[in-house]
Amino acid sequence: MSPSSSVAVIDIGSNSIKVLVAQRDADRQLVSLKGRTLDARISAGISKTEPRLSEDGMARGLAAIQELLADAAPFQPARTILVATSAVRDALNGAEFRQRVLAVTGHTIRILSGDEEANLIGRGLTCDPALAAFRDFYVFDLGGGSLECLAFKNRVIAEAVSLRLGCVRLTERFVSDPAAPLPPAARDAIAAHTRTELAQSGFRFDLSGGQAVFAGGSMTAVRLIRGALAGRPLAETSPVIPVTELRDLLAQLAPLTLRERQEIPGMPAGRADVFPAALVTMLVIAETGGIERFHHSLYNLRWGLAAEVLA
Repeated sequence: MSPSSSVAVIDIGSNSIKVLVAQRDADRQLVSLKGRTLDARISAGISKTEPRLSEDGMARGLAAIQELLADAAPFQPARTILVATSAVRDALNGAEFRQRVLAVTGHTIRILSGDEEANLIGRGLTCDPALAAFRDFYVFDLGGGSLECLAFKNRVIAEAVSLRLGCVRLTERFVSDPAAPLPPAARDAIAAHTRTELAQSGFRFDLSGGQAVFAGGSMTAVRLIRGALAGRPLAETSPVIPVTELRDLLAQLAPLTLRERQEIPGMPAGRADVFPAALVTMLVIAETGGIERFHHSLYNLRWGLAAEVLA
């Protein structure tokens, strides 16, 4: 591999921080050389009127970035790009965190706007070989701080919005005790708020027979749980997630305490507290769009940035 042929992208999300090292193959297809995700939860407090990154959150974030930079280093990428989304974008002290990262690593963090984030996610999805036959379709990417909604027509983005409906944000706002079972009132409040935000966003669910793609860690967790129950790794599970499966999973998880949720095979421990809110959000999207199944994809923001750099 020629060192100049690869790029490393570190995505500093609200709930997790991820790295992708990618290059173009002989057919100009984008391929992954290294990928890894670390739970850091830098976004604690994101739902406050004046959100700030905590000292602990910034320390976790910086440590995760350093670890992922070390993962990428052996590939000698020609460029290393650090980007941040909702948590750093919205935090009053986001500039302080960026300065700390620059001082320790020498890398500047690029803050993505909601529109940039949505469009780069869309570009990343078009790199997924499994979606090559998709022409008109929706894309949803649920993170800790925001939800990105896109509509593709003839494989071109026709609509893209970014909404403050991340699962960390909604959990902090509507769930008084994330360690306890999810109360029906909290579930209903999350659902009502999500419906309102979707309606006010103006996003149009108007693709006749359009398919729906879902990216992000929460849907990855659905497949991890499914795989663990079947004794299979994620790669050997179907990417098609029926909405009925999400509904059944919420019914199973809502009565459980946080500790009980964490003990479910396949459940990422660092996501168990916000996972019920994520499921409620997914179900409202499906209900609003008349969607019966989602196609899960791991090709999202990092892939979009890599494709942009290696165009």
